[in-house]
Amino acid sequence: MWKWVWGVIILVAILEIYLFDLVAGNFGGAKALLLTLFTSAIGYVMMRFEGKKVLEDARIRMNNGQIPGRTLIDGLCIFIGGFLLVIPGFFLDFVGFTMVFPLTRPVYRIFILRWLKNKMKNGNVKVYRN
Repeated sequence: MWKWVWGVIILVAILEIYLFDLVAGNFGGAKALLLTLFTSAIGYVMMRFEGKKVLEDARIRMNNGQIPGRTLIDGLCIFIGGFLLVIPGFFLDFVGFTMVFPLTRPVYRIFILRWLKNKMKNGNVKVYRN
């Protein structure tokens, strides 16, 4: 499994370098760097705003006696998307924005729920209690 993870990391790094070179070739190196920093800043603000909305939704659901299942998955998407937005690069910014943006978040929610379902079916989920 670790070979697969390292392969993805190397592939994403190569893709990021290619995209940065492409953007820098068209707009200039300084503008490409500023664009990268600008998208990271916008992503950070967007992550904080969406994160607050998800926390409030979870609080309301719990106060009403409901389980905030979907809301927790949305919070996970926002956290992962925010982390990707902080990392400089155009491809990771695109993935991060789609994870934080509410209209595209359900695509990731489907994959996360499918992954969790498979983990639970195989008995790979562990619950720790105090």
